Amino acid sequence: MLDKSKFFFLGAAMFSGVSAGLYPVVLIKTRQQVAQSELSAMRTGYSILRNEGFRALYRGVGTSLMGTVPARALYMGALEVTKSYVGTATVRLGFPDATAAAIANAAAGLSAAVAAQLVWTPVDVVSQRLMCQSGKASMCRYTNGVDVFRQIMRTDGVRGLYRGFGLSILIYAPSNAVWWASYSAAQRTVWKNNENGNGDVAYKPDSKTVMAVQGISAAMAGGASALITMPLDTIKTRLQVLEGGEEKHGPTVRQTFRNLVKEGGLMACYRGLGPRWASMSMSATTMITTYECLKRLSAKNQEAL
Repeated sequence: MLDKSKFFFLGAAMFSGVSAGLYPVVLIKTRQQVAQSELSAMRTGYSILRNEGFRALYRGVGTSLMGTVPARALYMGALEVTKSYVGTATVRLGFPDATAAAIANAAAGLSAAVAAQLVWTPVDVVSQRLMCQSGKASMCRYTNGVDVFRQIMRTDGVRGLYRGFGLSILIYAPSNAVWWASYSAAQRTVWKNNENGNGDVAYKPDSKTVMAVQGISAAMAGGASALITMPLDTIKTRLQVLEGGEEKHGPTVRQTFRNLVKEGGLMACYRGLGPRWASMSMSATTMITTYECLKRLSAKNQEAL
């Protein structure tokens, strides 16, 4: 039912805007995760503004946005295709509609996350290296994203660009599966409770109400996912940013975890939780409302575009 050209073109533009808007929060989170000592998000942000200027909050944003377009295209393509095929298969196997929808959404979230990480992990490695260097010329190892890419390829090869890929899959694939399944279940529960005894809709909500329900469901799922996966994300960031290139194959996950615990105990694994929780909640809310709006705009019977 979707006009694919509209869906992917509009999707690239809309999701790029969302990514750019949330970029400073992600940068602050990354700075907190690689810091050798505990520092609040407010103090980290203030320090960046005072010492490096406002532009520092967008260091590496160009590289990130360049990766957003193909990553989101892969994500949405895998999501829709998997949801369609798995949904059809589960219904044919005799699963109830609610169960079939949950399975289809979980499988779609899983495949979408894996597909997106093929592009997003190298982009993450490059952009995070830029995020974490100081604005002072004497402290800058890299001039731009292309320079980061060249240096990584020279020292580590392709393997360096995919540092942390396994952890990324471990973080995002299960959380995406749970996220889309729980989102679908929340949606069905809300509208199920809106039916009267005859199964008819008692009240037909307007578009604003629909978007509000979608946004709240998404924010709750995104916040929970941020809390659960935070330690793995901190370890992944350390692997990708701090220690890439210093050793032939880089440190192991166990070594990185031990270093974190030595620095600040188990709570060191939760550095940057506030910004990450906020960014994932806001990203989930804007992403799902944008996604639902995008599907309506891309419907083949839509004459407005």
